[in-house]
Amino acid sequence: MDGFTVAYVPDEAGDLVSDYSTEWGGVRFESRVWEHETDEGGFRVDLKVNVLRGERLTGVEALREFIADYEEQDPGAWELERFQNGQWQGYRTEGLAFWFVGKGVGVSVRLDPRAFDDEQLTLTARGIRPGD
Repeated sequence: MDGFTVAYVPDEAGDLVSDYSTEWGGVRFESRVWEHETDEGGFRVDLKVNVLRGERLTGVEALREFIADYEEQDPGAWELERFQNGQWQGYRTEGLAFWFVGKGVGVSVRLDPRAFDDEQLTLTARGIRPGD
């Protein structure tokens, strides 16, 4: 997935998987989404992985600022915990983890917190590594 391997997906994540590309705020998103059909006939996203690429992603704090803007959060009031994913620094909050990989590159993982706990978020995030 755009130079990254997703090695762990929770068993309970839906089996409808789709990939797509978007751009927002000068940052390109390569995304993979796992979802399931609801009893009402709609669809609910269980897991979303984004590989983010853009010149404005110059460090972990620039990534934090970008994600806060994208998530429509006040950067000063958003309660985030520091997150160390291997050698990469990032942040996390309920259902969301993101980290800075290198100049111009970040990764984010979102799990539906109604269906998945914090441990599943950690396992999923730690299973994403550069590679094929």
